[in-house]
Amino acid sequence: MALQTLVADTYAAFQKYAAEAQIILLHPQSRLRSMLVAHLLNEAPLPTFYYAMGPDDINLDAFLDGFSHDMAVQHPTFGRHLYQLWQNSRDNAQARINAFVNDLAELNEGPFILILDEFDASNEADDIQVFWERVVHYLPNHCQLVINSRTIPRMPWISMIARRQAVILKDTEIIGENFYRIQTDSPVAQLDALGLGPGFVYKDENSIEEWEGHLPRLLFFFVLDRPIVTRSEICGTFWPDLDSDQAVNVFHVTKRRLHKALGFDVLVHQDGYYQINPEARVEYDVERFVTALVKGRQSGSYTEGLPYWQEAAELYRGPFLQGHTESWIKERREDFQAGYLEAMTNIAKVRLEEGREEQALALLLRAASENDTYEPIHREIMKLYARLGRRSEAAGHYQRLMDTLRSNGLQPSAQTQSVYADIMS
Repeated sequence: MALQTLVADTYAAFQKYAAEAQIILLHPQSRLRSMLVAHLLNEAPLPTFYYAMGPDDINLDAFLDGFSHDMAVQHPTFGRHLYQLWQNSRDNAQARINAFVNDLAELNEGPFILILDEFDASNEADDIQVFWERVVHYLPNHCQLVINSRTIPRMPWISMIARRQAVILKDTEIIGENFYRIQTDSPVAQLDALGLGPGFVYKDENSIEEWEGHLPRLLFFFVLDRPIVTRSEICGTFWPDLDSDQAVNVFHVTKRRLHKALGFDVLVHQDGYYQINPEARVEYDVERFVTALVKGRQSGSYTEGLPYWQEAAELYRGPFLQGHTESWIKERREDFQAGYLEAMTNIAKVRLEEGREEQALALLLRAASENDTYEPIHREIMKLYARLGRRSEAAGHYQRLMDTLRSNGLQPSAQTQSVYADIMS
């Protein structure tokens, strides 16, 4: 097949999947990823801005200086928010993120593409990796981020895919399973990790009960969440209030307890990074859950995707690591919950297509109990009540939603108010 045809097919796949996510990672094994970047720069229907990481991006300050300079060439006013920050509170991490995101938002009034090329050049700069992990939570809605890298960036891609924020594109296909690890055929141990719910771990079908505290178990799930992780990222997440030496000491104690609980070195250190031991076989319910979501999304219709939506709903046994309140856990919990609500909503749509309105309503009410402030579910419930001729119940549901939102310091969106007004008119 001619190279031009291959690039055209890859670009067509990009356009298809880019419509479904805000962040597109070009998988390191993609043969045509650099050609796709060139094609985007020349042919993309949206304004496109470009930055290539380089040897000067040794830390966050250097990156922000270089990025601001290159963006200012492409958009003269870029950097004004960062400049104001540098004049006042440069050391405030969240303020720096806010200023950067505000500058991104002003790159273009309408939708645009931002390409980060050669992202792996920042692999050694933990502060850049952490910065971008936080920035993706605040990306302007009209900004689509494309990352090209020789390695998978150290972000929690599984959870980003779960909440439908990201896709990993490998030439013309998206990655929907084995996101980070290739399973070995001759494992030193078989581990089964169940993160959806309280968080259980089994080794060779035997439940692990002795952890010597909760931190070793949480450390295991934290590393499962990412392709690789550095010690400083672990320490910054688990012990941010300790000085560096204290945090490192506590980390090594926690790691030893984890290895003792599982009976082997489940975390291995290589080239400055920690990862799950590739000699172990790990079955992770979160990965199976996200794989089911991806397959459902790729289906041609809700009915065709029904087995995958049902599989995802069955795998969701409860909130991620239920009972824990650490900030990184709560973030992942929201991501996986979003995937569960998507699955339940799509199952309900199939039931509606089958004319089984009461069953669809029961599914939506069950989903709403998982997150009583998630308005899209509540809008569907109100519309279904109206469809069933039960306007008073639609009104009552809206009032309960109003009370719940107010108790959380929120107000119903204009879209929710419009649905209610249409039902009541």
